Amino acid sequence: MISESASYRAAGVDITAGYKAVELMKKHVQRTNTPGVLGGLGGFGGLFKPDLTGMAEPVLVSGTDGVGTKLKIAFLMDKHDTVGIDCVAMCVNDVVCCGAAPLFFLDYIACGKNVPERIADIVSGVAEGCVQSGAALIGGETAEMPGFYGEDEYDLAGFAVGIVDRARILDNSSMRPGDAVIAIPSSGVHSNGFSLVRRVFDVEHGALEKRYSELGGTLGETLLTPTRIYVKPVLAMIRAARVRALSHITGGGFYENVPRSIPAGLTARIEKAKLRTPPIFDILAREGNIPERDMYNTFNMGVGMCAVVAAEDADAALAALSENGAADAYVCGEIAEGAEGGVELW
Repeated sequence: MISESASYRAAGVDITAGYKAVELMKKHVQRTNTPGVLGGLGGFGGLFKPDLTGMAEPVLVSGTDGVGTKLKIAFLMDKHDTVGIDCVAMCVNDVVCCGAAPLFFLDYIACGKNVPERIADIVSGVAEGCVQSGAALIGGETAEMPGFYGEDEYDLAGFAVGIVDRARILDNSSMRPGDAVIAIPSSGVHSNGFSLVRRVFDVEHGALEKRYSELGGTLGETLLTPTRIYVKPVLAMIRAARVRALSHITGGGFYENVPRSIPAGLTARIEKAKLRTPPIFDILAREGNIPERDMYNTFNMGVGMCAVVAAEDADAALAALSENGAADAYVCGEIAEGAEGGVELW
């Protein structure tokens, strides 16, 4: 029997559109299948059997996040196939900071109107993010909520679970003065600070079509660049070098995120002159008259991930990153004695 409700449709919820969306997204979900996946879409829960070979004490690591108001840029540009990458990235980049390899991912899409083709576009981005991080997309939910969201609006959030052997969890206890701080560049603004970005550029009144000589495309195209996923190069670096800690540079920039991985009595001294800051951040600061301190306390400024490694392992760490898709990584500072859990930009 085909499930259908004329009354529900009259209230603004089209059940059959949901079925069509599921059919359209299946080919994207299949791309993410890994050996641990059991079953397929349509069950009440996603099933996954992890491979625990070689692990003495497996620990699950979870993370959840959304895309935030960057979605407004997608709405205005009517481009929906990349924000799913952002959603996955914001979760798996956090999980890998513990040294964990992502296992699986679930998404949640709430929308004002279920347009199956648009939902499938969103999920295609989620699937691409899962492929990049090695996670399986084993489930999700699409909620049609007329009257709560506009017909062309939606929200997107996700949830990731990874695994690491307890003895290999990164806990910063071995960090010491002289350790190297490595910057792994971002792909741009990523998915943070967009409330400020939208205020600076007044995006709802044509600013997204504007071209700046420093940018390779329109402002909108630059802002919609998806968040870089660091999982595979970072896991390779962990295997090749003594990694003391990792920091995912998200909302709050350097001043909030780097100290989260630095133990009491030490500080990360980062040389601003060494940072390779993309032009979009210079434009933001100029157009919005934003003080430098606020820029570093809001945006990633071109660094999506910071790694602290033993000084003598810095070359090995950079080599492993280079061999696994992050050839642009570089040393940007060092660990020194200082304030509790601090960061110093000089």
